[in-house]
Amino acid sequence: MRDSTATVIAAGTGFSRVLLVNGVGITTLTPTTKVMAHLPLALMDHRPDNVLVICFGMGTTFRSALSWGVHVTAVDLVPSVPKLLWYYHADAPELLHSPLAHVVIDDGRRYLDRTSDKFDLITIDPPPPLSAAGSSLLYSREFYTVAKKHLKPHGILEQWLPSYSGDPFLRSSIAQAIKLSFTHVRAFRSIEGWGVHLMASDWPIPERTSQDLAGKLSANATRDFIEWGPATTPVGQFDILLNNEFNVDNIVAASSLAPVMRDDRPTNEYFAVRYLRYLFTHQ
Repeated sequence: MRDSTATVIAAGTGFSRVLLVNGVGITTLTPTTKVMAHLPLALMDHRPDNVLVICFGMGTTFRSALSWGVHVTAVDLVPSVPKLLWYYHADAPELLHSPLAHVVIDDGRRYLDRTSDKFDLITIDPPPPLSAAGSSLLYSREFYTVAKKHLKPHGILEQWLPSYSGDPFLRSSIAQAIKLSFTHVRAFRSIEGWGVHLMASDWPIPERTSQDLAGKLSANATRDFIEWGPATTPVGQFDILLNNEFNVDNIVAASSLAPVMRDDRPTNEYFAVRYLRYLFTHQ
């Protein structure tokens, strides 16, 4: 599909299906994108009512959030991307026609600047690669300042931080921005062992056991959470995540000289020297 913003391609079969925007691979069918909804919602100390998903992708996080029976708003810059939900999920018509679902075509940052709505969860999976032009506006200190204004009391922001870039400088810059912006930050390695889920809030994020977290899921949410594994039970899924929690300071310490990511200092977009150094030192 081609629209005013981009050329979008959906291709492949089964778990090999891909989504490309202007030739760039955006995401895959992965349980990691389910965790972006289920983990923060299960961690909450209250019953959530509404969720904001920034960046639609294949719609997996949007779909997982809806399995909680809450209002879900999904924002994506590219009009054609949500139209391809059917290619990745057979229940797309049901999801898109749900009275709980709302899909907005807009830039995620601009949407937050203009809306007055507040959310229990804001979950963000910025478009890859980490060095993409403009993506700093979804990782910066100023972005988190805006996002905080749209979190309800005890709300959580979930930030996905991929780890394939080989650039600890960049990951440190992003981690510093979120640490400076929120009183409480918890970090979990992904259920597949790559990338990090950062959970941030100005209220304490409850410490819960896997059994406690699993008990928060409804029957629909449980089915969605274990649909693609790797564990066969919600307790098993949460065990993997809780056993791989670590201190966010470890990300910062990996490159202590990195500056804080800011709108006017987009360290991710000025990466060439760091990237070339990484290539030469890992040959």
